[in-house]
Amino acid sequence: MSLVNFTTREITCKIVYYGPGRSGKTTNLQYIYGRVPEGRRGRMVSLATKTDRTLFFDFLPLELGQISGFTTRFQLYTVPGQVYYNATRKLVLQGADGVVFVADSQARQLDENIESLQNLQINLLDNGMDVRDLPVVYQYNKQDLPQDLILSKRELDDALNFRQRPSFQADALSGSGVFETLKGVSELVLRRLSEVSTA
Repeated sequence: MSLVNFTTREITCKIVYYGPGRSGKTTNLQYIYGRVPEGRRGRMVSLATKTDRTLFFDFLPLELGQISGFTTRFQLYTVPGQVYYNATRKLVLQGADGVVFVADSQARQLDENIESLQNLQINLLDNGMDVRDLPVVYQYNKQDLPQDLILSKRELDDALNFRQRPSFQADALSGSGVFETLKGVSELVLRRLSEVSTA
């Protein structure tokens, strides 16, 4: 749920990047962080394991607009991709205003993508959240790889995106599709906030 601070006139929204291990969640945040002007971003906090993979979350406040005279700030989080850290995944999802599901486009990773998507739905339910009401977008990362190794956007939509949410092709290393994905989920979150504030 969004946090509203009437003193500073700020609304803080939480967006969680979710997906299987090594799909590109942390790479997305690193790319965004590196290109947002210093005055418009906070510190990035990263907790990593000995193998240098993200264990907990990356944190990034980002101002993207106003609602009813309130400045909106986005906190971007990643979850660990490894199933072993499911308790942490569930904890990071608490209070999420939107989710970016980062799928690995490689054909050989399809089962991991499906398993991670099912895990997302279970963890949302466990947190008392309904995936049908939550702003969710899909990012199909690693689309820069050779065509014979990856699934097309249509194939990935058919396999993962049965609710027909917005989906974006990406190559998080080069930044292709990264800001388009962020803009897509941010617009959905802001639209939902506007609907709630006028209801």
